Amino acid sequence: MGLSVIRLKSVVQMLWRLKGYLFETQVKKNDRMDLMKQTKASILIIEDDAALLQGLLDVLVFNGYAVKGIKDGGLGLRAGLEEVHDLILLDIMLPTCDGFSICKKIRKKKPTQGIIIITAKGSEDDIVAGFKAGADDYISKPFSLREVMVRVEAVLRRMGKHLDDMEIHFRDIFFDGKNLKAEFEDRRIELTRREMDIITYLYYRQNQIVSKKKLLIDVWHYADVNIETRTVDIHMLKLRKKIATLIGSVPFITTIRGEGYRLETGK
Repeated sequence: MGLSVIRLKSVVQMLWRLKGYLFETQVKKNDRMDLMKQTKASILIIEDDAALLQGLLDVLVFNGYAVKGIKDGGLGLRAGLEEVHDLILLDIMLPTCDGFSICKKIRKKKPTQGIIIITAKGSEDDIVAGFKAGADDYISKPFSLREVMVRVEAVLRRMGKHLDDMEIHFRDIFFDGKNLKAEFEDRRIELTRREMDIITYLYYRQNQIVSKKKLLIDVWHYADVNIETRTVDIHMLKLRKKIATLIGSVPFITTIRGEGYRLETGK
């Protein structure tokens, strides 16, 4: 009788341990499901290099993003136009349709779509062509996955509820960060996210000289500012031209040769 009681207790203890194990397993499963639901953003990768595509997919999924990869340019263009993604990572040299054309077509239909070009074409002309096509950023191969993550997070941050939502009144100009427009009297111009970021950054540093290095770190979020790039110069040139068109006079963003830029408050 005593032996039977001992065996019964052992069976009960085993059942309780099994119940606890099953409960813990279910909790862990639920935690994993919750984690899967809490993805940071949706990212589309259009890249025909299988190894690179897999590497990007792995690192982005590991960091909590919902990711889709496509190797063909034409299929990638269709996905970019018809599907909803927070960001697109786009190669240039692709089968059936090149990245520059894809970028232009997506930007035309979706003006606020986040796009980062990733390519082996790293000449100055290629970079300029990429930004003219509508890219928010341009990463030349070879690059580290860590650098890609920094750039991805920077572009997504600019697309979030931060600088983009700012409303600035400066020299009778209304800069609308939410709708990416600037208005003066009865005239209006369209702004890119980067241009709005620049205006906002300089606005809070009025009459101060801001170096290109500071802009690359704080606005572009570059990890390595020692690289040779004319990104800042190109964006400033386009922004000054837009403002000149809007107000009909020389813009108030002054270039300080060898030093950087300054937003002049004037009178």
